[in-house]
Amino acid sequence: MQLSQRVQRIQPSATLTINARAGEMKSRGLDVLSLAAGEPDFLPPGHVTDRARQAVEEGFTRYTPVPGTPELRRAAAEYFAHFYGIGADPETILVCNGGKQGLFNLFQVLLDPGDEVLIPAPYWVSYPEMVRISDGEPVVLPTDPEKDFLLEPEQLKSAITPRTKALILNTPSNPTGCHYGQEQLDRLIELALEHDVFVISDEIYDQLVFPPAEPASAARWFASSPWRVAVVNGLSKSFALTGWRIGYVLAHKEIIQAMSKIQGQSTSNVCSLVQEAAVAALKGSFHFLQEQRRILASRRDLALERISSWAGAVCPKPDGAFYLFPRLDTYFRGSVTDSTSLCTYLLEEAEVALVPGAAFGDDRCVRLSYALQEDDLEKALTRMGEALAKL
Repeated sequence: MQLSQRVQRIQPSATLTINARAGEMKSRGLDVLSLAAGEPDFLPPGHVTDRARQAVEEGFTRYTPVPGTPELRRAAAEYFAHFYGIGADPETILVCNGGKQGLFNLFQVLLDPGDEVLIPAPYWVSYPEMVRISDGEPVVLPTDPEKDFLLEPEQLKSAITPRTKALILNTPSNPTGCHYGQEQLDRLIELALEHDVFVISDEIYDQLVFPPAEPASAARWFASSPWRVAVVNGLSKSFALTGWRIGYVLAHKEIIQAMSKIQGQSTSNVCSLVQEAAVAALKGSFHFLQEQRRILASRRDLALERISSWAGAVCPKPDGAFYLFPRLDTYFRGSVTDSTSLCTYLLEEAEVALVPGAAFGDDRCVRLSYALQEDDLEKALTRMGEALAKL
């Protein structure tokens, strides 16, 4: 049987592939430490899981409206009002199966064949593949660790062509953790809008920004240009609900209607129980995140201290998320010729799982997550340092 050209031109998720291989090694009794997973290691708040259990007991198990329950759409709109000071109508909210589905639906309704989407690199692994699935053309804009992996306005301006349809921004970033301040973000969005480029802002990590840095959002630009700005967010990272698959998108109500049409023909509504839990999360307290941010920042500093001792390693200090993206191409020698072979070497030699930077558009680097207990993190970094020294 001949598979479609569509599926043949996209790549599988590198992070899921690495996680599967690390799991197989663990099943053989090897002491593999994984720094590959993109999820927090803390538990969801009790009031969120309690609401899910209560919803089961109440029999809240039927279909809901495709774009989300009215209560959850209101709660998501209120989130933007509370944190970013904009008034959003519930009709401008779509609830989806994680931020990933929100992005997928957006590309499906925005792109025609040949439309270009500007993607700063390093990028989250799924951005280019989603664009290709939607018949668009990803245009990668490389950035450097010496500039904190942040896109410069001049670089953005020079990349815009008559075929440019959209720009996707992600702050804090997966895989780098680096973060645009509001003023930096505003400059990029203003420039994009001046050239009639649609802006998609992926803000899934917006609650995981470490003081003194502050969250930044495109939400205020949505308020003034609703036809040309969309914000993607969710509870996977901030509330440790990765497996619950709950996200939401803020966009013009006609874009939301179109996205709902796509979702209605694919997955329909998000799990009803999870939607009830999400209402509890969005309407409840966010104070528990203060301690989580403190813990993550402490782990970041520990990891950066270790990485700084590796000869030739370059790694900016990120302001958020729970990733580091060190440049390690000084260790490319012998059979280790790129980030993929380096990650393979470190998995076999140090029994530490990482994700190659090639998956994120920068083959000089590797991504590591520090969302694990400090003892394990320190052990993994020690093993990595010893293995790198052998090269």
